[in-house]
Amino acid sequence: MTGTTSRAPERARRLQNVDALRGFALLGILAVNVWAFADPYYASTETNPGFDSGLDHAVRFVVSLLFETKFYLLFSFLFGYSFTLQMAAAERAGRGFVPRMLRRQTGLLAIGLLHGAFLYYGEILSTYAVLGLVLLACRNISPSTALRLGAALIVGSSAVWMLLGLAQLAAGEITGSAAGDAAGKLAAFQGDAAATLGFHSGHLTDTLGALAVLQAPSAMAMFFFGFAAGRVRMFASPERYRFAADRVLRFGLPFGLIGAGAYALAAAYAPGGGLETVAFGFGQLTAPALTAAYVVAAILLFRTSFGGRVETALAPMGRMALTNYLLQSLTLGVLFTGYGFGLVDRLPPAAVIAVVPIVFGAQMIVSRLWLRAHPYGPAEWALRAATLAAVPPWRSPRTTPSPNDRR
Repeated sequence: MTGTTSRAPERARRLQNVDALRGFALLGILAVNVWAFADPYYASTETNPGFDSGLDHAVRFVVSLLFETKFYLLFSFLFGYSFTLQMAAAERAGRGFVPRMLRRQTGLLAIGLLHGAFLYYGEILSTYAVLGLVLLACRNISPSTALRLGAALIVGSSAVWMLLGLAQLAAGEITGSAAGDAAGKLAAFQGDAAATLGFHSGHLTDTLGALAVLQAPSAMAMFFFGFAAGRVRMFASPERYRFAADRVLRFGLPFGLIGAGAYALAAAYAPGGGLETVAFGFGQLTAPALTAAYVVAAILLFRTSFGGRVETALAPMGRMALTNYLLQSLTLGVLFTGYGFGLVDRLPPAAVIAVVPIVFGAQMIVSRLWLRAHPYGPAEWALRAATLAAVPPWRSPRTTPSPNDRR
């Protein structure tokens, strides 16, 4: 009895760690995605000419340095880790894992395509749904093989991008020329809801193709890294990996920041040409190291008194990660597009980034309140229903107050 009692808090704490990391990842994703709604020149070959001050460039530089190409990697890592939890859950339930996972990935694909067509054409869920099938096919590989595959994907894709950038530089393409799509996006987002819907649905196919080239190799690599971490149950007893954690912080953090700095400088001051392409490739090579440093720093923080409170505050966000990801797109759509106030291209970068803590803070409150009465977020409930091919409970079993609670 004593052994069983002592293991239960460990399982709860460990699960909360993973949920809190998902919540942290959502913060970083929001800090990146807000620009796709607020700035029509985001991800184009031209810097927004309407906001060209030193402060504007500095804000965009910091976002590129600390957030871009880092947090979708963290989310991808956690996807791979959660894959092993799904394997364990299927084994405990005595259910076949492959049919269960196929249903889950099909549900995720449907949610992703709807999300992309209606709310955010740059969505990544459908990419995760497809890449998850690759991980499913590789489910029997060893952790060491998963690490090697992930490393090969990172090095290979980074080398391709840097070689492509060098070819652009050799052709004289130092920076990019003005982009024509910014005007179309601005007109659509400042128009009515139909114009916004048309832009999202019309650009979804092209954007999915671009994401397959830009993000899929790195995301798949992080799937493998997360799978390896899950197979050794890394978050079960993080103290066992303290030596490795120290090395990540000592070497991975500066290495990651060097690549992130190179990419941020090119993205802020030389977008669209060979310099940015080379820097992007270098950043892809170093970004996993910075993401790993974020993970290690967060886990170490969560084990402190103050960090435990941070972990508790972030965990509800992570338990409803899919719902909150979709709600972020909905909220940003209402703020910046024809679905609502149409504030696209009206706020300076400092005001745009100030939206992030406001939206995230509201989501933290809503998530905590929702989970008092429900075991899952709405999107998680739908995905779980698809996974189990059954109807899961909508409300938590103890939501009806007892007579004593009514006094």
